[in-house]
Amino acid sequence: MSTTHPAATGATPPVTAPAPPRTDPAPPEPEADLAQHGSVSLAGGGAELRFTPQNFGPADIDDATVRLHWSEPLADGQSLPASCVRADRSSLVCRTGGMVAGSLGERIDVPVRFQGAPSEVTLRIGTLWNGGARDGNPENNEHEVLVLDTGDVYHF
Repeated sequence: MSTTHPAATGATPPVTAPAPPRTDPAPPEPEADLAQHGSVSLAGGGAELRFTPQNFGPADIDDATVRLHWSEPLADGQSLPASCVRADRSSLVCRTGGMVAGSLGERIDVPVRFQGAPSEVTLRIGTLWNGGARDGNPENNEHEVLVLDTGDVYHF
């Protein structure tokens, strides 16, 4: 019995597909439950906001950002903390820095002035970015606080 090589007969040799590359499963996405707690007051066209970020864990985070949105436009020429930048006419974004799981971050004090002197403002404060971790409890990420121009302190 004779066998002939496919090239000798003009036949195309069978093509075998390369084996798919081996991929290791992706590492599990870290989970970190972030929240902010603090107080805010309003008097004479300016607000005093103080808040402390908290990481309930279970993972540590290297950094996070918080969005502060006011219902009234902010005055120009704000003197903001180094960790905060203006995002638009009524909003700021502040870095919280890293936080170990189960710990509090550094307190952040944010004084702001408004255009004019509103009799009330609404502050919406919430996690904008949580260091790339998954948050299994997003219900505690945002707070909305109505603040009257009385100088009274409102807690969230």
